[in-house]
Amino acid sequence: MCANKKLTYRDAGVNIDKGNQAVELYKPLVAKTKRNEVLGGLGGFGGLFALDKQKFQQPVLVAGTDGVGTKLAVAHQVGKHDTIGIDCVAMCVNDILASGAEPLFFLDYLAVGSMEPQQVADIVTGVAEGCCQAGCALIGGETAEMPGFYRRGEYDVAGFAVGVVERDQLIDGGSIQNGDIIVGLPSSGLHSNGFSLARKVFFDVYKWEVDRFVPELGCTLGEELLRPTRIYVKLIQEVLRRFTVKGMAHITGGGLLENPPRILPQGTHMEIEYGTWKIPPVFTLLAKGGAIEPLEMLRTFNMGIGFTLIVDPAEAAKLLTWLADQGEIANVIGRVVEGTPGVTIRGIG
Repeated sequence: MCANKKLTYRDAGVNIDKGNQAVELYKPLVAKTKRNEVLGGLGGFGGLFALDKQKFQQPVLVAGTDGVGTKLAVAHQVGKHDTIGIDCVAMCVNDILASGAEPLFFLDYLAVGSMEPQQVADIVTGVAEGCCQAGCALIGGETAEMPGFYRRGEYDVAGFAVGVVERDQLIDGGSIQNGDIIVGLPSSGLHSNGFSLARKVFFDVYKWEVDRFVPELGCTLGEELLRPTRIYVKLIQEVLRRFTVKGMAHITGGGLLENPPRILPQGTHMEIEYGTWKIPPVFTLLAKGGAIEPLEMLRTFNMGIGFTLIVDPAEAAKLLTWLADQGEIANVIGRVVEGTPGVTIRGIG
């Protein structure tokens, strides 16, 4: 039986006018990320990027995609959405950075239950900020209003990054050998992985609210959990200009147990010395509240190390001195030894 009322897309829950309003709100933010290689602006069917053939002789494109996971649930609880986009960018650009690639451009995909222009603009504010931190252009994206699939106010966000590296400068771990040194760079906190377990501990076990001030953290729980994922691009680019780096790893899901060994060649193994770096208090609280075993913590969270580099012993001291001069706290957290690809954590009892 046919309905008498003439239905519109808005009757089904999709408001095109509000979508257009959101675009107008974030257009100036996107403009701040533009690089010289970008052709045109927003609004086309595809983002255009002209690779500089004078700069690269044998360019290898490196692509990565990721999301933010259940950290989004915390953003909803706090009612703060202007940093979650930084996490989305970070998870993608840090991954392609591990190959030595320079991030060139980024695209985002945002699915919402209902079009709330200011909320969408806040999310894209974070995406644009992340792109500025990484030096890449935000050349496009998609915002989909999906009523009936997401509840009003809910959303999910994913990102896609493309970078480039000269073929002879590609870092794939192939030159790693026994005796090489593992240098760890600090994370800014939880970053964007392990949040399903973190939320269970803080909200179900401790039964804390997001506005609870936690003395050990020096801030509210919500502020700590929403601390944006650190973007390592500009620091690592400078490192690569000055030092020979054999391998790098972005420490995300799988933590220090699963990420660093991914770049090991046959015949090599990693030994990481637990306690050679400062463990941020958020991880101590998690382990205590959830009675989580040390190896489970190391497999789930970054434990204070967000990015690792493998260098020759002769480079390690110079690298650490230079990093210290930049105000960067870095530590030798282990070394490469003979064995099969994998990692042994020493010093956890």
